[in-house]
Amino acid sequence: MATIHDDPPAPVRADLESLGVALDTAIPAKSANNLLIATWNLRAFASLTRKWTASGADSPKRDWRGLRAIIEILSRFDVIAIQEVKGNLRALRDTLRFLGDGWAFLMTDVNIGDAGNDERLAFVYQRARIRPSGLAAEIVIPPEQLASGAPDQLRQQFVRPPYAVSFQRGAATFILVTLHVLYGDREGDRLPELQGIADWMAAWAQRSNRFHHNLIVLGDFNIDRQGSAGYEAFTARGLTVPEVLINQRRTVFDDLDDPDDDAFYDQIAWFTRGRRALLDMTLRDGGSFDFMPHVYTDQDLSRTSISYRVSDHYPLWLEFEI
Repeated sequence: MATIHDDPPAPVRADLESLGVALDTAIPAKSANNLLIATWNLRAFASLTRKWTASGADSPKRDWRGLRAIIEILSRFDVIAIQEVKGNLRALRDTLRFLGDGWAFLMTDVNIGDAGNDERLAFVYQRARIRPSGLAAEIVIPPEQLASGAPDQLRQQFVRPPYAVSFQRGAATFILVTLHVLYGDREGDRLPELQGIADWMAAWAQRSNRFHHNLIVLGDFNIDRQGSAGYEAFTARGLTVPEVLINQRRTVFDDLDDPDDDAFYDQIAWFTRGRRALLDMTLRDGGSFDFMPHVYTDQDLSRTSISYRVSDHYPLWLEFEI
């Protein structure tokens, strides 16, 4: 019986080789004194058609060749925050089996209800490079704050509660907080959650009894570029997006000819001033990674079709020196 561990067909093998070369060029290699963090919204990361190339009759369309491309990208980072992991974990299980015992994951349960969209939040990480350092929690807003009635404030809990996990690599300890903000019908629907996470992070960073000083928030915030109402709400309390990420392409549908039409949903940010700033971690580089030229090159597939096989978002990443 065929498995994902078998040698892939020649077209798949050629794509994976091309993808590997592109990743070698774009992503820094892992070393003794660096840390590679990424965030990736993997479109409806759920079930899997266990064959190399799904046919028109197969459902879902995500197949082994798409998953192998995902795995090749994931393997280049030390820890990856993943959004849109669904209730069905077949694709995630196959991912971890292929990566082997040197990798592990932490995740939330599914978010029940229509707005929750049966989604989980997850971290996948390489055991030899980092380890969890004790904290794992979903963020819940105090009832008193929800009832405050202040403009643009949350009036109910996050639809998909942000997920915070602490990790350690060498002397650097850091809490990663990932979330997938409610999209809603218009930008104004997103503002309360964006303001809520900004307020929460600012208060957490100021508390003397927090686990340590390094707080990084990352995920799909469903915001537009600098100057938009969502971006301003997200950064109002001091969260700062590094310059290297400002103009990176986020999705496979970004218009190469008209950057003003691009989406800036995915972000990585932290505080840069005072005792809230990062310790033992210095930003080196960052970017997004365009996998489109290296997947399904022998297939006549649209970007939409490929988005269901790999993703509609590009991974967004940063390299830190530690």
